[in-house]
Amino acid sequence: MSLEDFELLVKSEVRARRHIAQACWKGGRIFCPRCDSRKVYKVRRQKYRCKHCWYEFSDQSGRWIGQLRITARDWLRIAKLFELEVSALKASKQVAPSYPTVLKAYHLIRKSIAAESSDGKLLLRGEVEADESYFGGRRKGNRGRGAAGKVPVFGILERQGVVKVEVVPNVSAGTLLGMTVRMVRRGSIVYTDRFGSYDSLMFCGYRHLRVDHQRRFSSGKVYINGLEGFWSYAKERLIKHHGVSKERFPFYLKEMEFRYNHRHDNLFNLLLNSLCLLVASPL
Repeated sequence: MSLEDFELLVKSEVRARRHIAQACWKGGRIFCPRCDSRKVYKVRRQKYRCKHCWYEFSDQSGRWIGQLRITARDWLRIAKLFELEVSALKASKQVAPSYPTVLKAYHLIRKSIAAESSDGKLLLRGEVEADESYFGGRRKGNRGRGAAGKVPVFGILERQGVVKVEVVPNVSAGTLLGMTVRMVRRGSIVYTDRFGSYDSLMFCGYRHLRVDHQRRFSSGKVYINGLEGFWSYAKERLIKHHGVSKERFPFYLKEMEFRYNHRHDNLFNLLLNSLCLLVASPL
């Protein structure tokens, strides 16, 4: 969305509220967020009531966007600033809400992205790359697999497709094989380095090809350069946050996954769609 179109969108509260309502009710079909009944009627301005369970709700009820009470215009402005990777502190100087409110809004956006990502049931297939990496502050001592105190992350990248990443408790064979089986369709070709935890992939229904990084970074089609490119992409953007707590790190990681997978798309509309999803369960 261009800045000119965005300025028209937030020109009035009514227009901003209408835009959010369109994102909440796809196709204009209104239903009860509590019992899913479509037998609803309007009771007063911006409020509906369900004829089945008598629940009274608004456009934003039961959705991520409804968990923070700010104006529709401010929500759209915050989503736009988040899209542009403006920090919460700088964003709070450009919108009416305070810094703690903007920080909470940013966290809700990340939680909505993570929730939508975890709902995806589509398995990666074809040629995929698998690798693990380590995230954390700069520390003296060993790096990579020998680093202490850092957060291990496992990633799968479908060539010509998307990347999926998850924080894992460890990089044991059981953990990495279990994640691969959950994320990749059997029969696919899986490219990895020579880390021993991947040795049993061939017994899990995959064709497994490995590249020896001590000798070369690629051998024909056998490489994991695509996934290593994502690690660089994510770490470069996370540096500017000057440290992220372990509790919130998974949400920042899912943000990086989202941005990478949609780097050629209209992020603003996708962010708003995520915010307008119903909250299935607390994260």
